[in-house]
Amino acid sequence: MSEHPAPVPEQPAPEALDFATRQIHAGAVVDSQTKARVTPIYQTAGYVFDDFDDGEDRFAGRSGFRAYSRNENPTNAVAGQRLADLEGGVDGIVVSSGQAAIAVALFALAETGDHILATSSLYEGTRDMFKGSLRRQGLTIEYVPDDATDEEWTARITDRTKAIYTETIPNPLNQVADLERLARIAHAAGIPLVVDSTVATPYLCRPIEWGADIVIHSTSKWLAGHGSVIGGAIVDGGRFDWKASGRFPQLSEGPTSFVDRFGAGAYLAYLRSVVVLEYGPTVAANSTFLLLHGIETLSVRLAQQVANSQEVAEALSIRPEVKAVLYPGLPSDPFHERAKKYLPNGAGAVVTIDLAGGREAARRFIDALRLVSPMTHIGDVRSMAIHLGSTIHAKLTDEEKLAAGITPGLVRLSIGLESARDILADLDRGLLAAGVPTA
Repeated sequence: MSEHPAPVPEQPAPEALDFATRQIHAGAVVDSQTKARVTPIYQTAGYVFDDFDDGEDRFAGRSGFRAYSRNENPTNAVAGQRLADLEGGVDGIVVSSGQAAIAVALFALAETGDHILATSSLYEGTRDMFKGSLRRQGLTIEYVPDDATDEEWTARITDRTKAIYTETIPNPLNQVADLERLARIAHAAGIPLVVDSTVATPYLCRPIEWGADIVIHSTSKWLAGHGSVIGGAIVDGGRFDWKASGRFPQLSEGPTSFVDRFGAGAYLAYLRSVVVLEYGPTVAANSTFLLLHGIETLSVRLAQQVANSQEVAEALSIRPEVKAVLYPGLPSDPFHERAKKYLPNGAGAVVTIDLAGGREAARRFIDALRLVSPMTHIGDVRSMAIHLGSTIHAKLTDEEKLAAGITPGLVRLSIGLESARDILADLDRGLLAAGVPTA
């Protein structure tokens, strides 16, 4: 069988470097044919086999080269490896969206009749998928109150429970998950902790360091940072013992099980070669190319966005038009102490406000904005605002909205890279239009 031309790895090894350097270099290779310095766009559906044996090896997973691009291509592989490096995991993969990442991550763990425990505070789009598509495919998602005790969590775990699921910084209310505690509860029951860390990114928090086993991202947000692409990612922490509990035979059983073949990377290997391959949530290489360029500046961008967010939160917290500011960077926030533990580089770039005048004040506020864009998205270089009750949470009844913390005047702000002075000037315009309700 003919030899494969090996890509030339960059030097020095990424693990010896700081975060700001690794976000540029981790996972990258110099193209062996052209010596291109920037990761190329491998916009191809398939790959030529060297010979008969090479084709057999690729389909059997014995080759480092690919058989088809339905589950991954060389551009996407660089992004997966870079995110795994930044999160402290052993392997990673990018897919077509954050929602796709959540779905395939859970499908690799659970099947019809299985059970997932989740914290109550989650992004509404995730909850929609949990009660919609995942329920129709036979998965039961049970929510546990954020303030539930360890005993309450443990009591809800059954022999069909396959994971605990949470978000590092739940969108849009900005609570901060107690990752260390959730990991301890999950591991005592022999199940993994799955964390959506989109709002934090690995720059602000690395859940694997606190015991998480699988980390999910919507790469469309801060990782890309420019609002140009949709994508998602899953990172395998590589620390969970998939054999110990007997709950995951798809990974641990058989004469050539994934655990035996891939060791610490068994989960991601199964996800890549079975679940992603079969479902096909492929992300185009040109989108990943743009994602990689975004990741290269993650720490610089997010540090400034956090600084802007802190200034905005402090300024809005004393405005009479604003009933409440939900931002864990504020000392008065109930999650401030937890944020200091899990988010030492800052509390994120989402500031959620509750306008005192309710829905009509929110209407006037949104319509008066000129710099801040009224739209659904977070993590862009541009600042954005959205009224939650009439958009993302519009399907809920009034009672369900209030139970989820979605009050009539709740507006989510994603703070961008404009100057804080200009952002605040535009928000001031909106607040003056919103007005202060009279008694």
